[in-house]
Amino acid sequence: MKTLALILALSVPSLVAAGSAQAACYADYKAKQDDPLRLHYGVAELRGTCSDKAAKAELQTRLADQGWTLLNVVSVFDDSGLNKRKASAGPYFLRF
Repeated sequence: MKTLALILALSVPSLVAAGSAQAACYADYKAKQDDPLRLHYGVAELRGTCSDKAAKAELQTRLADQGWTLLNVVSVFDDSGLNKRKASAGPYFLRF
């Protein structure tokens, strides 16, 4: 019983640390559609690595599936930057 308690005591902090390492990651981006030309600014939650390069690859695919072309990734950020971008993204806030 003491061994089980010791194992749990040692493993719980590891699990908590692993969970906090997986913080949410978002990117804001600009995209377009042609014929007729339509532009939008949006915010998306990233599922993969939290970097500009990974965001570009992930968003190109997601947007293309819906007929949009990614123009650029503006920035990559965590939860702290989410609310200030919500109004600007409008209907494209966490849509893709």
